[in-house]
Parts: sequence; C-alpha cells; structure tokens
Amino acid sequence: MINQTTKDKISKLYDGYKRLSLKKEHVLRDIAIAEISEMVYNSNAIENSTLTLEDTEKILLQNTIPKELNIREVFEARNLAKITELLLQKTDKKLSVKYILDLHKILLTNIQDDCAGRFRRGSEWVRVGNHIGANPDFTSSLMSELINSYNTDDNLYFLDKIALFHAEFETIHPFCDGNGRIGRVLINQQLLKLNLPPIIIQNKSKHTAYYPLFANYQTTMKYDGFTKIFALLLQESLHKRITFLASRRIISLSLWAKQNNVKGNIALNKAKRQTIPAFRLREKWVISETYRENIDIFDNFHA
Repeated sequence: MINQTTKDKISKLYDGYKRLSLKKEHVLRDIAIAEISEMVYNSNAIENSTLTLEDTEKILLQNTIPKELNIREVFEARNLAKITELLLQKTDKKLSVKYILDLHKILLTNIQDDCAGRFRRGSEWVRVGNHIGANPDFTSSLMSELINSYNTDDNLYFLDKIALFHAEFETIHPFCDGNGRIGRVLINQQLLKLNLPPIIIQNKSKHTAYYPLFANYQTTMKYDGFTKIFALLLQESLHKRITFLASRRIISLSLWAKQNNVKGNIALNKAKRQTIPAFRLREKWVISETYRENIDIFDNFHA
C-alpha cells in the first residue's frame, strides 16, 4: 500500500487541480483529447501491436493508413480511440456488466465480431504466458461479483480499490480477446468517475513495472504494486494538467536540469519518482521552465 505522505500529496494536488480548473473545463478536455494517441499507442503496444506512436497519430489524427500496416492493428487503434473519447464524454457512467460489455463490443468490432461484447463461455479457455484465465463456466458470475464488490466497498482507499479491481479483472480474463485493453480502459473510467484525470500505463516499462505484478497477485493476492504504479501515474497526470493550466512555458527535463545545475540522471530519477512535477509528452519528460526545487509547486507558479 502507499503511505499517508503519498496520499496527502495526491489530495493536495487534486485540490490545486480543482482550483485551477474552475471555468477551464474546455482546456482539460483539450488536454485529454490531445493525449488519446499516446494512450492508444501505449495500451496497444503493451499487447504487442507493431504500430508506433507516429503510426497511431497518422491513423487517428490524419486519417491516413500507410499500405504496410496490418489492418487489424488499424481497427484496434481506431476502436480503442473511440472508447477513450466515449469515456471523456460520459464520466458519470456507473460500472456495470452491461457497460463493460458495451465497451468490449466497440473494441472488437471488425476485429473479432463473434466474441465482441460477451464474456467467454463453453470451451473458450484462455492462457497468457503461464496464467490460465478463469473457467469459462464462471466468468460471468465472477465478473458480476467483482463489479458488485467494487461498487459497494467503501472501506478501501480509492487507488487500492482500482488496483484490486484491475488485478482481479486480469486474473479472471473474462474475454476471448481484448482483456488488457479493456482492463486499462476501466482504470480510467474509474478515475474519471471520481473527477480525476486519466493515466497512461507506459509500454516501455511493461516488463519491469507492470507484467510482474500480475504473477505476484496470482500467487500472493497482493495488489499493492498496482496501487503504487497508479499513484505515480496519477501524480504525473495531475502535474501535467496543473502545469498546463498555470505554467508560463514548458521545456524538456534535460534543459531544465542543465539550467538548474542538476545532473541529468538525477533529474530523470526525480521525475520517475514524481518528487518534481515532471511529466511525459510523446514519451519525452518535460517540466515547467520556472519550477524550482524545495518550493511548493503552486508557489512556483506565483513566483
């Protein structure tokens, strides 16, 4: 689990985020829309899509399809983008079986229509590496129980609830295909429902900071690793929006480090641990030009 200091930091960032975003909902929407390509690219890449970020941007932003691209991967990008935009439009949707199945139907349309919008059944067993998904005879009831538990359990810290749901969802692996992408979509649905910004789980760190957590959960039932990842990514997402809303200019982290006599590797480590308000844009770390360490982030903007 994350400590109280981290919880307090997230709470403070959220309060500042709410304060800065008053009457600027259109800006927040623009920020969220602008990061859809990155979100889609990373989630699909985690599932071994060969599309690059540049490919994804061409498909989603320019509506162009290079001839050499796999048509299935093109639909995967477009369908996931459609779901992501839908989340931003309807942040008040309650988590339900129907809602999840509706999202899954969109995800697999024109890809695998025969199993789109339904849970596994009959002989539809799935294996991911050395993990066998839940018995298809019980996927529907297991999902109903998981959703009901999430909607009624108010004892856990909100990131613990989301982490537990994600770990259990992927362990059940309720669909024939699309489990990982829908699982990550649901993380953001749950955050948006709480009026928090979405996060982007990065493909580059999947083998070191994401995949191993599933194997650990399946043998120990401990999900705190997910909570820690989500806490870092949420801080980054909040830092991003706060900086856009209040900063005069955003520069690369490497330039900021040079200007402030901070070694590049140290600055990068601080960014990864979110001890400075840095965030990623198109896979590159950036930060407010005027940020100074040892000064509260909000005081920085008024310096």
